[in-house]
Amino acid sequence: MTNKLSRRQFIGRTAALAGLAAAGPISPAFAGRTDRMNILCWEGYNSDQVLGPFRKAHPAATVRAESGTSDPDMINKLRAGETSVWDLINVNQPWARDQLYPEKLIKPLNKERFLPYFEKMLPDFSTPPYRLAFADDGNLIGMPQRYGPFSFVVNTDVISREMAEDQGWNLFLDPAMKDRFGVLTYDNWNVIHMCLTAGLNPFAPVEGADVEKFRETAKTIFGGSKLLTDDLVAMNTALINGEIDAYFTGGTYTASPARFDGATNVRGITPKSGPVDGKGGCVWIELTSAVNNPDPSDLAEEFLEFVQTPEIAKAVAFTEGTYNPVAQMGNPEVMAQFDKDELDAIQMDSLEEEMARSLDYSVVASYDTLIDIYTQERRS
Repeated sequence: MTNKLSRRQFIGRTAALAGLAAAGPISPAFAGRTDRMNILCWEGYNSDQVLGPFRKAHPAATVRAESGTSDPDMINKLRAGETSVWDLINVNQPWARDQLYPEKLIKPLNKERFLPYFEKMLPDFSTPPYRLAFADDGNLIGMPQRYGPFSFVVNTDVISREMAEDQGWNLFLDPAMKDRFGVLTYDNWNVIHMCLTAGLNPFAPVEGADVEKFRETAKTIFGGSKLLTDDLVAMNTALINGEIDAYFTGGTYTASPARFDGATNVRGITPKSGPVDGKGGCVWIELTSAVNNPDPSDLAEEFLEFVQTPEIAKAVAFTEGTYNPVAQMGNPEVMAQFDKDELDAIQMDSLEEEMARSLDYSVVASYDTLIDIYTQERRS
């Protein structure tokens, strides 16, 4: 099944692959595994802000990273035999528990070493420790770090935060909004959000009459949109310039660059209510796991510990042009790394309540059916 997560599709792989090539070819045959480590990750962990200090702390080690374009693409690398290449994989929350661990592509982490870090995380991750970081057998299979609510974005000079939260997804079904909003075309997320707009659970099978509900919702949203793009900068610019008043699919991740540049009227919105247990929002949470490499690197868990430190946790949060909260912000030493403007950029003032209104991102149950309908309506 193809289920591409397009949250970050605007970032290409060119820079990451060029850096990887410059460092030399990756070979499954490693001589000194205490001196090598390879990370397959979303952008950020491959940045100089994060890897530079780690390389400096381990001058004899070769540390390489490649940024992925979707969770399934990265997972499929491991399925294709690249468990002998990678030591860590960083993907979103459902995959470790549902696919990577059952398929023996990742291995348990040292609980004694890592459980104490949960105690210093924000409440959503610490009390109790974040459940999707653990397998059904109780093993710890990943460490959470970056995360954020992901629903839609408005210009609060035109549409107030209160109104947007109250209206929720119905905002985009209002005839008065025709030609006043854009669609940030992150296809997988669009499908999730169109389900929620239609009053459906995207993570349960969509069947029978509900398929037609989804089609009508997709038709209405594409028919009412003024702008379609997968470029968050272009979308934020259109919002700031008054070309549109809102965009469908977005959140802290997409709004943060504009907010950090001073456009604090650009705001990610999480609906106050919705069709799944009363929730209408959705949250992505990254987990970093140890690959079940037959010749493992001792540096893998060391790196996982390294990114828990205050300075590096901040670097992970504020890197690569988009800014996000991190679970480690429950630690006062981590919070002290952020200034007022940085906290405002990631909407820290409403983060806790938005999380409470959000479902965990998961695999779209009827993705093949829904993406076909989505594609038809988008083309029309």
